[in-house]
Amino acid sequence: MSQIRKARPEDVPAVLGMVRDLAVYEREPDAVRMTEQQLAEALFGAHPAVFAHVVEDEGRLQGFALWFRTFSTWEGVHGIHLEDLYVRPEARGAGHGKALLQALARHAVAQGWARVEWSVLNWNEPSIGFYRSLGALPQDEWSVFRLTGDALHRVGAAREHQPDRA
Repeated sequence: MSQIRKARPEDVPAVLGMVRDLAVYEREPDAVRMTEQQLAEALFGAHPAVFAHVVEDEGRLQGFALWFRTFSTWEGVHGIHLEDLYVRPEARGAGHGKALLQALARHAVAQGWARVEWSVLNWNEPSIGFYRSLGALPQDEWSVFRLTGDALHRVGAAREHQPDRA
């Protein structure tokens, strides 16, 4: 019998393994640089900023949802940004992904938060169909922007703005 629960420190190796599996699925097999130590610190350190729920079935983790809090200036309350949702291929179709999303939605509602949101690759039709079946809608009027690599360092190294003094 499967259960959804909050991740525990001993889950870190399995969750990181599934992160790597997700990267392969998303056609970025060499993109994961995170270590077990980094994931453990992010989830269970002195000031956790990332949270995870896992689905366990017969003693084996079959999937996870890794998320962090957001804040809506329009709503005036927090929300959840789902960074990763993954279910092992052999466990798909058993309702694990839906159960993980339901757990996050219940958490958001219980906290009085306004939303659960995430990004999905445009080519990932199976996931898009699944999300739509739950009633989730794409936010087509928004584009995701990201600063990384050289651009991030260049912008970060720019001098601080000094207001004109007339």
